[in-house]
Amino acid sequence: MSQTTLDDDDLFGEAAEEVRADVEAHLEAATDELPEPTAIWDVESANTLGVLNALRSALDAGEARDHLRDAKKWYTMGKRAEAFEDADDLEARIESVETVVTTIDEMAEAVGDLTASVPDLKGQLEDLQDES
Repeated sequence: MSQTTLDDDDLFGEAAEEVRADVEAHLEAATDELPEPTAIWDVESANTLGVLNALRSALDAGEARDHLRDAKKWYTMGKRAEAFEDADDLEARIESVETVVTTIDEMAEAVGDLTASVPDLKGQLEDLQDES
């Protein structure tokens, strides 16, 4: 028979390590889902609308929100259970990923608004020139 123990403290310690590993794995997965920096910076197109459409496509966080939610869920559970000896690094990483995901969402919305309004402005300018 093996010498593993079923001591509550040992089991809690193992569970805490597993929760921390799960939070770290979800944060890594969330980060992997974010766009590459070059995807939002290097855009080629013949016109402004093409650039905006390419940028809007690049501003996709994929499943990062889902992974971030799972990381926050497990982090919250571990924190409330006082399972972590030091979780400042996890909290900071969660905040960093959340900030980037929020920025991507806000930028995607702004680019979507521009994508819709730039053709209208072009049309208005053309109409004004035609009237001249």
